[in-house]
Amino acid sequence: MTTAATATAPQKFWASVWEAIQGSGQDFTTGHLNRAILLLAIPMVLEMVLESLFAVVDVFWVGRIGADAVATVGLTESLLTLVFAVAMGLSLSTTAMVARRIGERIRREQQLPLYRRWLWGS
Repeated sequence: MTTAATATAPQKFWASVWEAIQGSGQDFTTGHLNRAILLLAIPMVLEMVLESLFAVVDVFWVGRIGADAVATVGLTESLLTLVFAVAMGLSLSTTAMVARRIGERIRREQQLPLYRRWLWGS
């Protein structure tokens, strides 16, 4: 690798991160697969980081009340994580089916049942 290529690789990465945060309408059926995965994964990772931060801040503030309150927050955060996992599983599976239909270039009328399922799953 040349020094010019190594100097621009981090810049391209951070430009892709910024683009993922801003959100841009793209056709992910064309272009590089690794970049598409990066652009789709960054918002999900940030959401999970912020969810974890929310739990930590919640425990910090509730910690002033007492140990029982902290235990209650810990229990509810665990239950919320389970609910999120089920909802994400339903949403991701239906999104994969819709993405496959889009990749196959199937008309919108044929995708309508999948879109309805996607709305129920998310």
